[in-house]
Amino acid sequence: MSQSATLYLIPTPLGPHPENQVLPEHVIQTVHRLETFFVERIRQANSFLRWIGHPVPDFKCRFYELNKHTPGEDLLEMLSVLKNGTDAGIMTEAGCPGVADPGSEMVRLAHESGIAVVPLTGPSSILLAVMASGMNGQAFSFHGYLPRPGPERTERIRFLEKESARRRITQVFMETPYRNNDLLKELVRELGDDTRLCTATDLTLPGEQIISCRITEWRSRNVHVDLDQRPSIFLMLAEEISPGVPGKKKPAHKRKRAGK
Repeated sequence: MSQSATLYLIPTPLGPHPENQVLPEHVIQTVHRLETFFVERIRQANSFLRWIGHPVPDFKCRFYELNKHTPGEDLLEMLSVLKNGTDAGIMTEAGCPGVADPGSEMVRLAHESGIAVVPLTGPSSILLAVMASGMNGQAFSFHGYLPRPGPERTERIRFLEKESARRRITQVFMETPYRNNDLLKELVRELGDDTRLCTATDLTLPGEQIISCRITEWRSRNVHVDLDQRPSIFLMLAEEISPGVPGKKKPAHKRKRAGK
């Protein structure tokens, strides 16, 4: 393996914190040694570096934008920085690089070039949500964002529920924060009574809220949660449907609805 440089994957807090409660000291010290960063947003990266007390002024650091719109030639330029012996770190707006965030393509290029890749410890909203859901943590699947509201999203929800019941896996997905409430209403409406639904919101932040229960409880208890503009992870685990077994109801989309 080439010893030219190391590419560090830098986790960042999932939201604003007055003080550090989520990053180990060794992570902060590692970032303090870096002066070159591949970042989703330069302004956000500067704020993070100031927050951890980075010893180098931001105007002396080198920043390269790395997001879903970054052209291939810019990725190769970043790779050349590493090949020339400069350690660098990948940083997204929140959470872990390469997991539902930019970074995986740069990591792939680094591996292909024999450059060491080092993931640093920090908060992952996906894993934290799975941990706190009470659902199957042995088998789960993350689907990123569901389709926009409409028939395609409804069909996707029904398909995920069916697959969850068939394979006994926890389905994990997310939505743009301003559409969270709309998605939650559709999930409660479409999913079967015995399907478990969890919303994990503002994880690691002062307003953290985690609700996990069956759909029938979401309906009967009139569970009220306002997810508008609040980063949230949704998790679903459907019960295996066993015909003739008392208490096992068919998923909502297989039952007749009023007006259908």
